[in-house]
Amino acid sequence: MYNMPAHYKSILTAKETEHAIVLIKNFFQTALSTELNLTRVTAPLFVQSGMGINDDLNGVEKPVAFPVKEMGNMRVEIVQSLAKWKRLKVTELGLKSGFGIYTDMNAIRPDETLDAVHSLYVDQWDWEMAIDEGNRTVFYLHEIVKKIYRCLKRAEFYIYDYYPKIMPQLPEDIAILFADDLQKEYPTLSPYEREKKVAKKYGAVFITGIGGKMSDGAFHDGRAPDYDDWITETGDGHRGLNGDIVVWNDVLKSPFELSSMGIRVSPESLALQLKERKCTERAKLLFHKKLLNNELTQTLGGGIGQSRLCMYLLRKAHIGETQVSIWPEEIIKDCQEAGIVLL
Repeated sequence: MYNMPAHYKSILTAKETEHAIVLIKNFFQTALSTELNLTRVTAPLFVQSGMGINDDLNGVEKPVAFPVKEMGNMRVEIVQSLAKWKRLKVTELGLKSGFGIYTDMNAIRPDETLDAVHSLYVDQWDWEMAIDEGNRTVFYLHEIVKKIYRCLKRAEFYIYDYYPKIMPQLPEDIAILFADDLQKEYPTLSPYEREKKVAKKYGAVFITGIGGKMSDGAFHDGRAPDYDDWITETGDGHRGLNGDIVVWNDVLKSPFELSSMGIRVSPESLALQLKERKCTERAKLLFHKKLLNNELTQTLGGGIGQSRLCMYLLRKAHIGETQVSIWPEEIIKDCQEAGIVLL
């Protein structure tokens, strides 16, 4: 799916790359926090097992877990993301609508398929903001998407200002599309091929409604049932209050996901999604009980990949050029042959 580019040569040296990574991370988190009214908080690396707090991603991935000797061998799990933990934190802080939190999330995803854009190690800015019930609309979601996209545009210019050889590529505006509309327009293409089609056409797109069944009974992509709301009807013939920001990666000649986000489940949509995914037993877990009892603040949130954003803005061919991880020998060999220097 992600082929090594022919005749690749990094624009920046390894040392310049390390400096540029710092520039991007410092700049972007400030831009994001001021654009969305987010306060930085400290995040956990692991959470207690059996509480329903860890992120199940597509609903099937298993986290890294281990016993804690000093706590009676209580099992804890390394986070896969902080989708549900953030909602607990926003509730605990008592934040008002329009204000939120962001944090540096470091995760391990042992079930990840490793390639040019997927790693065992995941680092992202996880963010979450309180919203009013009246803002549980696809229109509000899209307004937040546009704000995040403005941050991406500013970061791209910021790097160009430091490194003039890295020319800006993002279009002026991000296109807003719906997964089920793409399925109807390109019924013979796979979800990945649809993303490739529209990412290349528009340069940057937000694909709305990911996780629920489309009109053909298939899914555009997987989502766990207990954080994003992918079942609620939007009032315009679509379902789903979530989506992905996808840009065209000209180095890899492929669509490139930078962010996943969405309005979070209400008690009603959580019950429906647990039922549809046949995992109603989760309703007994701490997080789910609090949510179903209407004890959690309504929020909107998501994650923005740090290494991925650096990879895109610095025009890198492999995520291993912007983070340190472990790779199979085959990938290491392919990178060496392609002139890709893994950190």
